[in-house]
Amino acid sequence: MQLSEVQRIGVLGGGVMGGGIAHVCAVAGYDVLVRDLNETLIAATRETVFDGKWGIKRAVERGKLDFDEALAAMERISFTTETADLAGSDIVIEAIPEELELKQETFKDLDGIVKPEAIFASNTSGFVIGEIARDVSAARKTRFAGMHFSNPVSVMKMCEVIYTPETSAETVATVRELGEKVGKDVSMVKDAPETYGFLLNRIFAAARREAHQIVEEGIATPEDVDKAMIGGRNWPAGFFGSRGGIGKQW
Repeated sequence: MQLSEVQRIGVLGGGVMGGGIAHVCAVAGYDVLVRDLNETLIAATRETVFDGKWGIKRAVERGKLDFDEALAAMERISFTTETADLAGSDIVIEAIPEELELKQETFKDLDGIVKPEAIFASNTSGFVIGEIARDVSAARKTRFAGMHFSNPVSVMKMCEVIYTPETSAETVATVRELGEKVGKDVSMVKDAPETYGFLLNRIFAAARREAHQIVEEGIATPEDVDKAMIGGRNWPAGFFGSRGGIGKQW
């Protein structure tokens, strides 16, 4: 499926991440259906998307979106508790809890519900995409990728697109182009078995380990490590609590 054919996006799982994904997709012009477990969770997601700190209404207040654009985006988003309602989606983006078996079971069920030509994408922050796709059909594996957004989705520019050896070139291109269309700077990442974290989280984890090692060896204090990263690398926050400069804490 090419991006020009994508009109309807299903988001499986609401909350902060699923709501944020729905937000940016709707602003980009797509009809979005968010599926969650019950009406209570849907109400919370609706609040996040429309009225939350990083929601659509606040985007208008901050001058990031004009009123008519915001109204149109809000009208494009709908909600359901029925997985079957995702059947007509062109792309389904999963944003459920980070439990591998839950994701595997969920995608196995979706594979028999959603139209065969649809693309599946997981917003996992680090599970191997090939493992998440383990129980879907061979044909669906060619239309399966990772699409990892950073929180808050409506503000942060990052999106990692992760492809497996089975992911088709057309699927890779479509998911990458979708990420760009919803306003993200897309990093392409090869799926790596027996690792966790893709690109962003693996690099950050390595830096965090080194920062703690420096402190443990007595080479520098936590405060001085944070000074170096904030002042020398322009990070908004350090590893040990400093934020935006010395004396400002999380």
